[in-house]
Amino acid sequence: MPPSNYDKSIVHHHITLKPHHKKILIGGSSLVIILLITLSVFTYMIFVRQQLNYNLLDKKVSDLRLETQTNVNALSDSLIQTRSEVINLSSDIGSINQQFSVLKASVGEDFSGVIDQSVPSVVTIKTDIAQGTGFIIDSQGYVVTNYHVVEGAKAATIITSDNQNHAVGLVGYDLDLDIALLKVDGTYKALSLANSDDVTVGEKVIAIGNPLGLQFSVSQGIVSAVHRTGPNGITAYIQTDAALNPGNSGGPLINTDGKVIGINNFKASDSESLGFALEANYIKETVNNVYQQKYGEDLL
Repeated sequence: MPPSNYDKSIVHHHITLKPHHKKILIGGSSLVIILLITLSVFTYMIFVRQQLNYNLLDKKVSDLRLETQTNVNALSDSLIQTRSEVINLSSDIGSINQQFSVLKASVGEDFSGVIDQSVPSVVTIKTDIAQGTGFIIDSQGYVVTNYHVVEGAKAATIITSDNQNHAVGLVGYDLDLDIALLKVDGTYKALSLANSDDVTVGEKVIAIGNPLGLQFSVSQGIVSAVHRTGPNGITAYIQTDAALNPGNSGGPLINTDGKVIGINNFKASDSESLGFALEANYIKETVNNVYQQKYGEDLL
């Protein structure tokens, strides 16, 4: 039956692919697969890169958060410490004022105004190895103290009665008389030196040391003797029964006129009532000698 054969040949003709058609089809499929793989790899790389960027950003945010918190904590601690220091300073100032009131009451009328007038001219000297007292001997910031207070020190600070720290320089010293002349910047009220030849046995005196409350002491006594011989063999010391504590070393011994009659130097180790101060005339002479060696003229 011809029509039937004819139809089969037509069908066979339509479903049979030639070799080059198969190659085209396979090649197109491969290209699509390669494109899909490439696109997948590219998409994955973008994802990985974005993830890395996200992780880096997250780490930066975490670090910034940690740094901010650390700074906040440090600031908080600093504020707490500052508040504590202010409270302590207020307490110290209140304590000093209270001590002055008690001391002025205890020393009586002879020194009723001397403490207020003298304390602003007395300073605390702190070094890296010791602590002592000094007093301003000239309004331009020259301070006299015992040389042993600053001997061997690599750093020193002077604290005035207003609780201010000041850098200090050494002008010179006399080892035999244990005198050092220091200098701080600024203008100050100075103590006057009395003529120690006029000092009499029995007159009342006060010794002032460390007026900032660190080792604060103001003690009253009398002149027990004059022209005593010191450990250096020089007859140049006032003997007093005013109590001299370690903080008094280098501080002034003051009479009822508010003038310095000596610089507190040492006390007998086996007695609490045997203190010695270098006489004021020797202080003046020594300070002028030290000043002359550096500047060629007298200071006092």
